[in-house]
Amino acid sequence: MHIIDCPWCGPRSEDEFSCGGQSHITRPADPAATSDTDWAGYLYTRDNPRGLHFERWRHTFGCRQWFNVARDTVTHEIHAVYRMGDPRPDVGGAGS
Repeated sequence: MHIIDCPWCGPRSEDEFSCGGQSHITRPADPAATSDTDWAGYLYTRDNPRGLHFERWRHTFGCRQWFNVARDTVTHEIHAVYRMGDPRPDVGGAGS
């Protein structure tokens, strides 16, 4: 069992959380001028790296807040936890 350090509630068991997928995905600046191919990429294409990955998580059975996690997909080690809107931390590795 892993412990995730919720930015609002502090350290909690991983079974209180839900992963929401890749974080830091930027919506197209001009939706009306965005091609169907680019929209499909924005909506459905996600990175799936081996190693450092930046993800959105939600404290589903706690404060219900969303936040970001920098996690290694091989070891499951959490390198950083930070609030939505905060810049991506420099934790080393290639990242996505």
